[in-house]
Amino acid sequence: MTVKLGPNRYGKAGVRLVRVVREGPVHHLKDLNVSTALSGDMEAVHLTGDNAAVLPTDSQKNTVHAFARKHGVGEIEEFALLLARHFVGAGRAVHHARVEIEEYAWRRGGPHSFVRDGGEVRTCVVHHDRDGRTTVVSGLKDLVLLNTTGSEFHGFAVDEYTTLQPTTDRILATAVTARWRHSGESADHAASYERARGCLLEAFAGTHSLSLQQTLYAMGERVLTSCPELCEVRLALPNRHHFLVDLSPFGLDNDNEVYHAADRPYGLIEGGVLREDAPDAGFAWE
Repeated sequence: MTVKLGPNRYGKAGVRLVRVVREGPVHHLKDLNVSTALSGDMEAVHLTGDNAAVLPTDSQKNTVHAFARKHGVGEIEEFALLLARHFVGAGRAVHHARVEIEEYAWRRGGPHSFVRDGGEVRTCVVHHDRDGRTTVVSGLKDLVLLNTTGSEFHGFAVDEYTTLQPTTDRILATAVTARWRHSGESADHAASYERARGCLLEAFAGTHSLSLQQTLYAMGERVLTSCPELCEVRLALPNRHHFLVDLSPFGLDNDNEVYHAADRPYGLIEGGVLREDAPDAGFAWE
């Protein structure tokens, strides 16, 4: 039997970075989780243990911290691009760099006091290779949304194992993971993020939903219609079920007021929406 080395990469995952900028008594805070992954001419290390081409993962971690000091941390997409280009340019053995960043939001409680925001986490994934090809995917996760009405689910397929009853009025709740691909690199990432996030909220609130799939498509469509710098959106919407509680044993009615919120099992709805003229994604979603 003959075998050969397949696709591979290595890096440092979960590099926690907190940067404080002090402007007199007023401080500014950036809180990130950075993961790097490099690939290229790595046959020797896999086949013979020769580490000559390997930039240690500890060096990658140190680069993240050093770059935060040298260059500052603005938009996470820009910081990721800076790191990815550095790793590819630092040695001939590295042909491709992938940098993923999560940003945790803090609300200001005073000039130098902050409260951790319990809302969504901002994300990005940047790829850059030695041929100069670059992709940027921005997004968010853990954006928890809920509509108390305006959601139906009926007319679905039924088999011998179906017990679910159709409904014309239900709670619709989800924790959104959304990622959107930029057509180029010149976007104002701060403004683009705010527009895309706002579109997700507007479409979720404004869509009378006959299915969570319909809501997913409406959210992706709204983002692409309103954000010309974006060409593709991918969403994952877990359906956080809310079941009406039977209060009849206690002599009480329940006119859509009291629910049990179940965290599992949950339906998981996933899908993408893209422009017809969207450029090839290449390695953007890897």
